[in-house]
Amino acid sequence: MKRIAGAAVVILLYSAIVFYFGWGVAKWLDLYLPINTWLFSFVWGILAFGFFIGRISHKLRLFSIIGSYWFIVMQYGIILFPIATILLWIFPTHLNLIGWLVCGIFLFVLIFGTYNAYTPVVRELSIVMPKKGSKPDSIKVVVASDFHLGLLSNKAHLTRFVKKANAQKPDLVLLAGDLVDDDPIWFVEKGMSEVMKQLQSTYGIYGVLGNHEYYGKKIPLLVEEMEASNVHMLLDETILVADSFYLTGREDITNKNRKQLSELAPEEKDLPWFVMDHTPSNLLIPENEKVDFHVSGHTHLGQMWPNHLFTRRIFELDYGYRQKGSLHAIVSSGFGFWGPPIRLGSQSELWSINIKLEDVEV
Repeated sequence: MKRIAGAAVVILLYSAIVFYFGWGVAKWLDLYLPINTWLFSFVWGILAFGFFIGRISHKLRLFSIIGSYWFIVMQYGIILFPIATILLWIFPTHLNLIGWLVCGIFLFVLIFGTYNAYTPVVRELSIVMPKKGSKPDSIKVVVASDFHLGLLSNKAHLTRFVKKANAQKPDLVLLAGDLVDDDPIWFVEKGMSEVMKQLQSTYGIYGVLGNHEYYGKKIPLLVEEMEASNVHMLLDETILVADSFYLTGREDITNKNRKQLSELAPEEKDLPWFVMDHTPSNLLIPENEKVDFHVSGHTHLGQMWPNHLFTRRIFELDYGYRQKGSLHAIVSSGFGFWGPPIRLGSQSELWSINIKLEDVEV
């Protein structure tokens, strides 16, 4: 009963915000052309609830796309519409100018945010860690996360990743979760596997699950497709790679039954230990377990400004690189995006890390 009541409150609140936004837009548009209230309300409702309509069936994917872009309106409308209302109280005869100002800001967000989303960059980093018994003197690692492959983070965007990753000539590729946007259906239907197969790496390509794979509830299909794409999925397991380092892939924290990191630790600590964990929930654990290299994603660095202010408070490390004792930790903002193909305050990226293995004191 409490859940139903809570859901009702959320729906009412959301509907009230949608009405407030729609009322402001209708008032502005009415300056230029007569507005049919019923027609406008119907179209506005489709825009506002398109994301939910699209979840009903894959055949309604157009509504999913519309709904994804609607998140831009919600994200920045919360900021811009109240400011516009206050300005109208102060300058009641300037609805025309204020409307165009708001429209211009949304247009800027759309253009600049789309550029950041579809123009990925390579973040380069060099670190030094103990060689222990490892054979190579260095390992070039490409790290990427949060592809959310689907309708908007599509085959063309995956192709960008493969080209940039291969250009780094990596020894190891680590894909740190949220590889697909909930359901792997578009990965399958759009033939993205053929693109993923083009990834090249000396020691292989490895991936882990993220929270969105759990939301999609088609993990067996996802794992099957990734394995067919030459991406070896690690689900709470530790493997020895090329007799040179241990690699652990953790189930996401969404899985309440996932193993403790201590259960996945290699019996011998005679080689460097790398760990993939989609959500950077607690870096103290891998630090205490003597992990050497830890990679995560999940945060998107907020994806759209100013959401990074929230991720910064939630996670000890919400983005970038940090060394804690012998632990080297990296959190990527992701190569793809969730919802709209928009990034402000962040940019789609992959990391290229040159790990130098030396006989150093731990």
